Amino acid sequence: MVGSALLRRLSKGGYQNIVLKTRQELDLLDQPAVNKFFQTEQPDYVFIAAAKVGGINANNTYPAEFIYQNLVIETNIIQAAFKSGVQDLMFLGSSCIYPRDCHQPISEDYLLTGSLEPTNEAYAIAKIAGVKLCESYHRQYQVRYTSVIPANLYGPNDNFNIDSGHVIASLIRKMHLAKLAQDKTVTCWGSGKPLRDFISVDDAADACVFIMENLREGFEEGDHRNNLTNIGTGTAISILELAETIKTVVGYHGGVQWDTSKPDGMPCKSLDCHRLNALGWVPKTSLKEGLTQTYEWFLQQC
Repeated sequence: MVGSALLRRLSKGGYQNIVLKTRQELDLLDQPAVNKFFQTEQPDYVFIAAAKVGGINANNTYPAEFIYQNLVIETNIIQAAFKSGVQDLMFLGSSCIYPRDCHQPISEDYLLTGSLEPTNEAYAIAKIAGVKLCESYHRQYQVRYTSVIPANLYGPNDNFNIDSGHVIASLIRKMHLAKLAQDKTVTCWGSGKPLRDFISVDDAADACVFIMENLREGFEEGDHRNNLTNIGTGTAISILELAETIKTVVGYHGGVQWDTSKPDGMPCKSLDCHRLNALGWVPKTSLKEGLTQTYEWFLQQC
């Protein structure tokens, strides 16, 4: 999802010499293959959007796969990039790296100030390791390796599997199937009370390119805070309100039941985006507009 959005944004910005490999062409879990790729291609700029990702159910069910695969992917890429001479690299983290009971909105400075949410702890630890890898390579070797922390992402090419997908994609599919079946109700996980900041993947990709284009200036000024930047809307809504909005977008007229035996995850994740906003970037897509575009894309794939 993120990789395809970055490709759209880079192509729109006039960037033509973009190096791409499919999962079948390059296994990022294979260290020798990753080393060979970087030695051959010699890229100047690297965006690390590759990761094993999933919703609360997938994270909670397969923690070993989530921590192992993400650690291997990021360490393989970052080390190979450094060995091949890459000076500018961006690692995409996740907002779940912040403490579970974090003061809101969440500033970049809150990293490692408290305990993580247990349901996605394994994934979060792997992502924190990626952030610290970039920070460490920057400190020791003065390369411009930075990390960004997107809010909850959604959009085209998301995983719309009800069991393993993220909340928006899963709810879109669930509501769509309920509409087709004329079901009177749909059941959603948790209480509906948690608050989340959602940003369209195309807005997030735009922010990533913006940061990369301004990366050199920030690092030359010696501002080490450039090692970590939140990307979000600065506004959080409840999962209950999200479900009602998706109902409207999809055109489902049934009711919603909440299965409180299922976990909620973090009670609130609202990102403080003042650092990015101060550089001159703000999101362009409202949640209702983004959900409508995502549902239209989903319908085209059915």
